Amino acid sequence: MRSNLFAPENQEQESAQPGLRLQNGKMLKVELDGECLARQGSMVAFQGQVHFEALGSGGIGNFLKQQFTGEGVPLMKISGRGDVFLADAASDVHLIDLEGPDDALTINGKNVLAFEPSLSYEIAMVQGAGSMSGAGLFNCVFRGRGRLAITCKGSPVVLNVDQPTYADPQAAIAWSAGLQVGVHRADQLGLGTLLGRTTGEAFTMGFAGRGFVIVQPSEEVPVSGVAGQGSGQQAGQSGVAGVLGSFLR
Repeated sequence: MRSNLFAPENQEQESAQPGLRLQNGKMLKVELDGECLARQGSMVAFQGQVHFEALGSGGIGNFLKQQFTGEGVPLMKISGRGDVFLADAASDVHLIDLEGPDDALTINGKNVLAFEPSLSYEIAMVQGAGSMSGAGLFNCVFRGRGRLAITCKGSPVVLNVDQPTYADPQAAIAWSAGLQVGVHRADQLGLGTLLGRTTGEAFTMGFAGRGFVIVQPSEEVPVSGVAGQGSGQQAGQSGVAGVLGSFLR
């Protein structure tokens, strides 16, 4: 049988060390010898003796935050020995290594694909986000030493925050955990109208301090609308999220 499907770049990538590896730009390979945590539903294939267990979002506090805000990571624990292949709608996959107890990264929950259990994980509220819902309200903060994999729709830009920096909440996928982050209405930044037309940017995330922001060339679809603009269950969830945000933090 002959086909370019069997080209070397499409063959399974092997490594002598267990852990998270890139099979290719859109697929993660977990060479499993123990445990790993991954987004529920991200498995596309596996080989060997592997067990999958649903974990929710990591603790009752994180679970509640996810239910009211739509953020967080619905997790599954992968355990055993073998090879597990993970992907998310053909998004690009990038690996990040955190290198110590003071190393921390904030990630939009929709962009977390998998991470090693040596990393600690929590959901934190973005300051000033009580008036909006969807991406950018609660995000995931990872700390410690270990590797994680994130997804990105298209080739990202990494912005060094050396001056006031702003990004669409649905496009900012990760940033340094030490940055000061707030959510601003577009009209506060002069973006509310443009030549008499709305810009479509109701809210903008602002970053200050020293660090970086990773922005993808695509906007995630918000889980629900801006508070007060949704209807039915969406509006109810948005209102509850604003009231419970500080309590759940």
